[in-house]
Amino acid sequence: MIICGIKITHDGGIALIDNGELKFSIEMEKIDNNARYSCLDDLHSIPAILAEYGYSLDDVDHFAIDGWHGAGAHWRGDPVLSIKNGREPIALTVAAYNELTLKENLLQPEVFESKLPMQGKDYDYRSYKHVTGHICAAYASSPFAVKNEGSFVLIWDGGQYPRLYYVDPLEKTIKNLGYLFVFLGTIYSIMGHYYGPYKKTVAEMKEDREKMTIEGYFGGYSIAGKVMSYFALGKADDRLVQEMKVIYKRELEISNLFEHKFMMAVADYVEGKPYSDADVLASMHVFLEGLLLEGLAKKVNKFPAHQRNICFAGGSALNIKWNSKIRGMKLFNDVWVPPFPNDAGSALGVACAAMADLNGQFKIDWNVYAGPALRNRKPKSGWKASDCTVKELAEFLAKNEELVVFLNGNAELGPRALGNRSILAPATSLNVKNKLNIAKMRESFRPVAPICLEAYASEVFDPGDSDPYMLFDHQVRTAWKDKVPAIVHLDGSARLQSVGKTQNPIVWELLTAYHELTGIPLLCNTSANLRGSGFFPDVESATRWGRANFVWCNGKMYEQIEKFSFEDQSAFEVFASSKSI
Repeated sequence: MIICGIKITHDGGIALIDNGELKFSIEMEKIDNNARYSCLDDLHSIPAILAEYGYSLDDVDHFAIDGWHGAGAHWRGDPVLSIKNGREPIALTVAAYNELTLKENLLQPEVFESKLPMQGKDYDYRSYKHVTGHICAAYASSPFAVKNEGSFVLIWDGGQYPRLYYVDPLEKTIKNLGYLFVFLGTIYSIMGHYYGPYKKTVAEMKEDREKMTIEGYFGGYSIAGKVMSYFALGKADDRLVQEMKVIYKRELEISNLFEHKFMMAVADYVEGKPYSDADVLASMHVFLEGLLLEGLAKKVNKFPAHQRNICFAGGSALNIKWNSKIRGMKLFNDVWVPPFPNDAGSALGVACAAMADLNGQFKIDWNVYAGPALRNRKPKSGWKASDCTVKELAEFLAKNEELVVFLNGNAELGPRALGNRSILAPATSLNVKNKLNIAKMRESFRPVAPICLEAYASEVFDPGDSDPYMLFDHQVRTAWKDKVPAIVHLDGSARLQSVGKTQNPIVWELLTAYHELTGIPLLCNTSANLRGSGFFPDVESATRWGRANFVWCNGKMYEQIEKFSFEDQSAFEVFASSKSI
């Protein structure tokens, strides 16, 4: 059975599962330097992408479309999405964003009269709730699915309260266990518009609240991760955390404006008190973390017969500190967070939902490097090329404090660069971190991640256990902080990616050669992309960007003749226009 999953709205994409094997999952932002979070705005993309992988429209047995918000009160009307078919706009009715009752069958598809008109034919499609895609993507990619074990699945997405589910692969069911507390996942972004470098004016906030529709204000897609970096400048205050608990109970309401109402009450309390913005955000993080852990424990303990595995997905599962706290609870035998917990995994997720619904199969065979292949495009003029083996690249990095755009094979799934679309650099100098933040035009408080040989990760980091997808929090051990200062965040933490030999052989070879030369088993790793766009699709894009003077791809090193000068730049600091990036 061949199933094509489609995500039309933000983080749009197309995924194909062929008899239980993921053949590809293409996020639109990773094609031709498209903007981050791009929608799938034209049906013509579907047959074009299928053809690249040797499939036609008629090869597909089932098309499945991800659900979304509707219109009207609480956005529960019939969700109708607009998309082009070439130049012709069409409307597609899809399933809802999430369930209204605990009894709804989350594997029940919606089938509509509207069709997918492509290449002169009309194709039927089915649609599943948006939350179902998150549940199925998380579980189907998990080690629990491989072992045919049941698992709790926690979903905390931007438009949803944190809800707990249980997937039973033997009964072939998804049980809805209810929500933990009343905060949409957008709270983490919204709080960043009340405090910190992305704070909005009173007038701007008023306008945002008045525009609170599905098209309106939700805090911004990129703010949450930046807020998590920023609050390391502050310190959580227990008195403030306790007051937030009081405010939560006092102001609690089921409303799309509750997050704003809560933050305004916090602002009223904080006014005139000696808290920095970073202190308030750090306290908010701890307050939300407490709700999450306490609510999870209370809910899980009501179901002692269920297997103690858990998957965590939705945009909130990109919070590495919460992921580590859940793992540290000892409530579960194992914790799984997929590398695509946000909507980047929704096209794959809705395909997994269709597979579970149609043939009762929850497990997929997959690889994280199933994104777009590199395009064969020549470098921009002004660059010279030379042969360069992986070992020679390691020698270059050992001798030079340079940034190297590293392009290899197919792109990674999800929002994080995992070695194939990365900027790599030595981690032995703070000057390198400064260069990376200048090149990326990022604020100076933003951290730089390490990519490390798995065999040495526990030597450098605590706990330093396997973390191939950068999804957990690790502390840099004291003995290593001065050796690799570029990857040490303000709070001593690091967002580690561990690499084993079979996971990514070329990156493993590079790190091994670099370790043999320097005694350092890691490099700096950050995403390679134009500002505001997805990963570089080719060498031409990386050389056109030009803010790193070296690009490595397929055994070639490309060097910029007229160098980008970091000395002429200053570290990028926050200013008004940065609020939209």
